[in-house]
Amino acid sequence: MIEFESLEKGQVIGSHTVQVNRADLVRYAGASGDFNPIHWNERFAKEVELPSVIAHGMFTMGSVIELVSTWVGDPAAVIDYQTRFTKPVVVEDPEGSNPTDHEGTTISVEGKVGALDAEARTARIDLAVSANDSKVLLKCQAVVQL
Repeated sequence: MIEFESLEKGQVIGSHTVQVNRADLVRYAGASGDFNPIHWNERFAKEVELPSVIAHGMFTMGSVIELVSTWVGDPAAVIDYQTRFTKPVVVEDPEGSNPTDHEGTTISVEGKVGALDAEARTARIDLAVSANDSKVLLKCQAVVQL
């Protein structure tokens, strides 16, 4: 577990990447019950003026918070998490015959300590999240209780 006293505003907590392919989106649709065709049907996605199939917002958000929960050492220490969705995570069709062989789209995440509250012993972690050379989440912040 992270010690509150060891933290400083601006301190980088780490970074990681999340690979997402269309097979991941189909599995997530089954788990979440969100079968909107924009997440698996390229023709439909383009008909509604999206560039291609896009990842579920909650899939993206859930993938991103892993950096914080791993860093803090206890997922229950995350007491608040919020973001604004700015651009969709486009997941292109894989090349070749096996869609699970394709590495897919890379979501990049970097976390920094954005604020500290000594009285409450909480730290706000600000996350920078991008995919396909664009910021996909804005004001992505998690609060951890230490």
